[in-house]
Amino acid sequence: MTDEIWVASLGQVPYEEAATIQERLRADRQAGALPDVLLLLEHPPVYTRGRRAAPPDLPMGEEWYRLRGVEVCEADRGGGVTYHGPGQLVGYPIMRVHDVPRYVHTMESAIIAALADVGVHARVREGLTGVWAGERKIGSIGVHVSRGVTTHGFAVNVDGDLQPFEWIVPCGIEGVRMTSVCRETGHTGSMPDFRERVASRFAEAFNRRALRVAAARLVDSEAARLVDSEADRPVPA
Repeated sequence: MTDEIWVASLGQVPYEEAATIQERLRADRQAGALPDVLLLLEHPPVYTRGRRAAPPDLPMGEEWYRLRGVEVCEADRGGGVTYHGPGQLVGYPIMRVHDVPRYVHTMESAIIAALADVGVHARVREGLTGVWAGERKIGSIGVHVSRGVTTHGFAVNVDGDLQPFEWIVPCGIEGVRMTSVCRETGHTGSMPDFRERVASRFAEAFNRRALRVAAARLVDSEAARLVDSEADRPVPA
C-alpha cells in the first residue's frame, strides 16, 4: 500500500468543507488507515488567508470582496492571501513527509512537468515558492504539516477568471501578475485533460503508483458521488 497514492476528483467543493475533509483524512493517514492521498478539486470564488497574511493584502476590506461574490476564509497553511475559483485546479495531498522543503520542491517539479505536457514552459524563481510562466505566476503552493502529514497543497490556474487576483496582493508579493494555461496557450476547456496530467506527473515525481479512487470512497457527500462514481483504476500515464 505504501507505493500507492490514491487520487480522487471531488468536483467543486466550498473551501471550508474541503478543509474539514482534509482534517479527517489527515487523521486517518496519521493512524495508518489510508495510504497517501491526492484530492483534486475546484472551489467557488474565495480568498484564503495564510499564516503570513497581513491586512494590506486585502486592500479593499472584506465586505467589498463579499459584495462581489468572493468569500474570505482563514487557512492554517503557510503564505499570504490567495484566490481560488472555478477554472483553477487545486490539489490537496494528504501525505506523510519527512523533508518539507524537498516535498515543496517535488510538487513544483510535478506542476512544471504537467504544464510542459500542455505546451506551457514554466519554472521556479529563486527565493519564491510557486511556479512561473515567464514573469507571471501560474501556480501557487502553501502547505501545513501536522505530526508528519500534510494538508493544503497547490493551485494551478487553468482557464478561470484572473480578475480577482488584481484586487489583492497575491501571496504577499507586490506587483505580481497572474497567468493561466488558457492565457498562455489560447486553449479553453482543458481542465479535464490537465487534471489527469497533474495526477500522473504528481505520482511520477514522488515515485508512486497513482490509483484513481471513487470520490465517494473518501468523501461522504452528494457532490462527490456525482463527480466520480467509477471503480478504482490506475491513472493513465
